[in-house]
Order: sequence, then C-alpha cells, then structure tokens
Amino acid sequence: MIEHLLVRMGELEERLRQSSQNSSRPPSSDAPAVDRPATRPPSGRRPGGQPGHEGHQRMLLSEDEVDTIVPVKPRQCRRCATLLQGVDSTPARHQVTELPSVQPHVTEYQLHTLGCARCGAMTTATLPAGVPRGAFGPQLEATVAVCTGVYHLSRRTTVGLMADLFGVELALGTVSACEQAVSEAVAAPVAEAHQYVQRQEVVYVDETGWREGRQRAWLWVMASAVVAVFLVHARRNTAAARVLIGACQAILVSDRWSAYKHWPIEQRQLCWAHLLREFTAFTERGGAAARLGRALLKDADWMFARWRRVRDGTLSRPGFWRQMRPLRRRVERRLRRGTTCPDGKTAATCRDLVQLATALWTFIDVPGVEPTNNTAERALRRAVLWRKGSFGTHSAAGSRFAERLLTVATTLRQQGRNVVDYVAHACVASLHGQPPPSLLPETTRTRSRRLATV
Repeated sequence: MIEHLLVRMGELEERLRQSSQNSSRPPSSDAPAVDRPATRPPSGRRPGGQPGHEGHQRMLLSEDEVDTIVPVKPRQCRRCATLLQGVDSTPARHQVTELPSVQPHVTEYQLHTLGCARCGAMTTATLPAGVPRGAFGPQLEATVAVCTGVYHLSRRTTVGLMADLFGVELALGTVSACEQAVSEAVAAPVAEAHQYVQRQEVVYVDETGWREGRQRAWLWVMASAVVAVFLVHARRNTAAARVLIGACQAILVSDRWSAYKHWPIEQRQLCWAHLLREFTAFTERGGAAARLGRALLKDADWMFARWRRVRDGTLSRPGFWRQMRPLRRRVERRLRRGTTCPDGKTAATCRDLVQLATALWTFIDVPGVEPTNNTAERALRRAVLWRKGSFGTHSAAGSRFAERLLTVATTLRQQGRNVVDYVAHACVASLHGQPPPSLLPETTRTRSRRLATV
C-alpha cells in the first residue's frame, strides 16, 4: 500500500513540474516562474542597436505615389536676410503619412411601385444585381469578419471598434450575420485548399483542444509550405485524422499521438521537438532515467547542429547522411537499453520509440522533410490564443467560420498576401455569383488555368 502511494505521489509531483519544456503543454500554459532555456548564450551587450549596425529607415515613396506635395522654400538668407529666389533641383524630402477620417458611404435604393395603365396591376422594382439584400456591403462584412476571425476581437469589442473608427453602428447579431456571410463566401476556396494540401508530398499535422457549445471538441491542422487548412471535429481519434488527411499519400510529420498510427511507418516523421521535451522529462526523474535523458539530449543537440548546417548550405546532404549513420545507431541503442529502465514511464516511452524508430530518421533520407512539426504548431498558435479568449465556438456554424477564417488567414500570411483584400473580394464575388478568388499560390493557380484550357 505504501509503495503504491509513493508511486502515485511521484506521478502527481511530475505532473506539477510539467511545462512546455518537458511535456506537450503549449508555452501559453506556462506559469511566469517557468524558466525557458536561452536559445543562445548571453553576449553581455546592452539591448538595442549595436555600434556599426546598419539602421533600418522607412523608405520614401516616389512622387507618383504621394497624394500631396508641398514645396517649402526659405524666404531670406540665414546670414544677411536677403530675399531668396529660385528652385532647388534636389530638395530634401520629408514625408508624413496620415490616416483619413473615415465616413461610411451610404447608398439608398428607392424601389418604386408603379401601376399599369392598361391592366391596373402594381409592380415593384427589384434591387439591381450585385446589391446586398442586407444593410451592409461586402467591404464592411469583410472588415467585421476579419476583426473577429483573424484578429480575434470579441463581438462586443468589434461593435465598439466599428463605431469608433468608422461611425457604423452594429448590433451583436449583425456581427454574427457578417461572419456567416463571409464563411459562405470563402467555403469553396477553403475546400480547394484542403484538396491541395492532401496532394502534397510532405504535410505537417497537429491538433489542440477546442469547444463547440458545451461539448469538448478538437481543432486539427494540416499544413504544407504555403497552404494550411483547419478542421473542428468532435473527436481526437483516427476517424477524425482520416477526415483531415483523406486519401493523402504524403510523408506525415507529427507527434506520437495514437490517431496517426494507421499511417505507414515508412511515410512518417516524428517531431524531434516533442522528443526533446520527452528527453527533458527523463532528466527530471533521476537515476537511470536522468542519465539516459542527458545522453539523448546531447545526441539531439549534435543532430540539430548538423541539420542547421544542411539548411544554410554549409553541409551537403550526402555528408549529413554519412555523419548521421553512427548517431542513428547510437540513439537506437540507447532507446533499446531504455526499455529496461527501472522508471516505468521512461521504459514505456522507450518501447514506443523503438517500435517507431524508422519514423525518427525520414528527414535524413527525404529532402523537403523537416525533423520537427513546427510548421503545424506555428499554425495552431494563433488558434490557441483565440480559444483562450473565446473558449471555442457556440455552434456548428461558428466552428465552420473559425476553421475557414483560420485557413484563410494562415494561408495568406504564408504567401504574403493581404487578408482583408482577399476576404472583401470573396464577398464581392459571392454577391455577383462569380467564382471566389483562390487561396492557392500563384504558380499553382496559373498551372490550373492552363490545364483547364487544354
């Protein structure tokens, strides 16, 4: 009985010590007292620009891009007060950028009802094509939806912002209506983006907790280099992963969550960032587990140092492959020894990693595969902050809005495109019954158009 209680106490103490450095908990859950290791040793220099550092200044716009030019000439000589005349061919240029005062543009459509002189029937005019049936236009709808779905402002804050900055009075229900209009406008491009990611050769997947109404749910992400798609699903299991991944044949970069175990081991890459946290947890358990953890962390540091050289071009891939062969054997040998570790949790983790050993090294043999799942984790970061402020979504329609706007915002940021312009164009296209703009990168869109004309 006492031994059982001691084991239980040890488990609870380890849980109390958990942070983003030794577990899968997100950094946003860390307490302020949690120490994070420095990415580089302190230099001892003061913060800010250093001596010799080239400053970065705002670039001047060309005269064609300037709205107003105001010539400023001195009236008299600074020495003898003689009146000055002439023009400086190369005057010093000073530009001031200011925001204009925004006044909403209101258009009233007066629908006349006229009687027929022949039969007496009364006929009422209908709104012209492209005119919204509601009270707000596509640019305003897009702005409201971007405030809540991209910048994650609350609905009440959005109502106040629209009144203060634009002089537009909205009700809370109107904000929800704008969100749903935008959600429908971008639904087709988001579906196209989902199909695009499923056709990529390498994808990064991850998931985090969510809520839909009063029920627990999960927010999933599948990302490539230029497109990321999100999915809100009620489960965190293999069935949910299949909905996200579909018939994709890509190499899957992920953590060790069981939902991905159906994926062929030869087409998987385990995230080494997660492994670093596991090895750090080993070191905090003491004894043989701590010795094993320190050895594995040293191996991982050595590996990442070589990997950074591969990325910056100072180490060739054949050279990297040759250097990694002895490391691979050493790490797998340590993990096999770890399966007999007296600490049960450490031994269980090592047994799992031994079974998945092939998936530890895919990035060595396949160009384009990263050893970490940071691409997916970065995509989820904004969603986690949104969840902390909103606690999730209240309905299925709200979940569709969240996953679609997260897809739009993350994808456009990856491509360096303007989110507000895109959402506004999608709303305009929806009003006129035209195809919405694509979320795919320009080269892919051009190729698709060419194939369509063949």
